[in-house]
Amino acid sequence: MATNDQSNSGQVPQPRRSTLSAEYQRDWTEYYSAVAGKPPRDTLLKAADLFDQGQNQNQDQNQSPGGAATASRHAIDIGCGVGRDSHELLRRGWRVWATDFNDDSQRHTIGAAPPGTSGRLTYVASAMEELPANPQLPRVADLINASFALPFCNPEKFADLWRWIERTVRPGGRFAGQFFGDRDEWACIRPKSHFTRAQVEELFHGWAFEHFEEVEKEGDDAMGNTKYHHVFHIVARRDTGAEHA
Repeated sequence: MATNDQSNSGQVPQPRRSTLSAEYQRDWTEYYSAVAGKPPRDTLLKAADLFDQGQNQNQDQNQSPGGAATASRHAIDIGCGVGRDSHELLRRGWRVWATDFNDDSQRHTIGAAPPGTSGRLTYVASAMEELPANPQLPRVADLINASFALPFCNPEKFADLWRWIERTVRPGGRFAGQFFGDRDEWACIRPKSHFTRAQVEELFHGWAFEHFEEVEKEGDDAMGNTKYHHVFHIVARRDTGAEHA
């Protein structure tokens, strides 16, 4: 499934020259305050709904929908921020490992967790580049969620992180998240990980796209600042024939 939002005129707008310096860094405390209380990301909802609908081809046929089947599902939420996606998974009965590097993230994610779900939430304080070596995380997960997180991975570490994601998502499991395109305004900022459409498609060799949306437009960022966006929104299922390390 692939769509391309190219503005109301049907034409891709011309990216403007960015005024940001290569050293620009997002104020994460300000960002967390701006997105606190926001709903879960659409890609996370799409992935969770696919599990709920029983469309996972590798689902254990001995388990009934919901109940025990839902409770057995494991998710890793990379760059969980304020926990908006982690909290939705917890509400649906998942076991969640929420990861981020920032103390404010930990405070929001744990403090605002849905009542009665603390036993299914593990917060892992870690930069995403260090996740492949982190012993707190499960070796196998049904879902890895990375909502607007992977673009902030150091490019020198991205390949190792992506190989870990591929190893960790079980055959038939899913990835949900975003990648920034090469025409996104923040491509001028270093270090960041940006990709062309062809490069994104190559990353997902061995996966089946269940949702693929390329959005390119002028708009606002989370803090209301004008920004040129080039984003790939993705939900993908790991090939059931994929080898699992």
